[in-house]
Amino acid sequence: MTKHKCGWCVGDDLYEAYHDKEWGTPVYDDATLFEFLILETFQAGLSWITILRKRNNFFDAFDQFDYQKIAKYNEEKKTELLQNAGIIRNKLKVNATITNAQLFMDIQKEFGSFSTYLWAFVNNTPIKNKVAHYKSAPANTTISDALSKDLKKRGFKFVGSTVVYAFMQAVGMVNDHEVACFRYHEV
Repeated sequence: MTKHKCGWCVGDDLYEAYHDKEWGTPVYDDATLFEFLILETFQAGLSWITILRKRNNFFDAFDQFDYQKIAKYNEEKKTELLQNAGIIRNKLKVNATITNAQLFMDIQKEFGSFSTYLWAFVNNTPIKNKVAHYKSAPANTTISDALSKDLKKRGFKFVGSTVVYAFMQAVGMVNDHEVACFRYHEV
């Protein structure tokens, strides 16, 4: 018997694997949270499948998403990234990733971890929405608005409310699996 899945992933093996194993699963590890922050930043204005198909390239290009290394990237490394056809070669997004890595560590110093800071926005409990069809899920919420505003105030780039909400979905702060999806009750 085939399990019902959210409609957005059906028909693409990579999308389905991501949906079945990662999307919406609560993440508390700072390194993984930073990885998703980078990927969502680069996704802005593009489709998520584009990013998933390049995910391994991003992993290699950005030193396994090591924010401590990324925070120290110099002009030579930026040039190397902008010449890497395996990733999205957008100067503003590359620069934003470096800035965001530095600010990510500032939040860690202030709150003890980025996870502690982040999860406080949902009172440390995932929000379980009741999405009947994936197209009816919101693009942003008052919580993503507040998180976006706070990140921007701290200097983060490419963290508009819609990008932040997609990040919240990816890291399980909100469960936007369709109610009929087999993952809805698993996460």
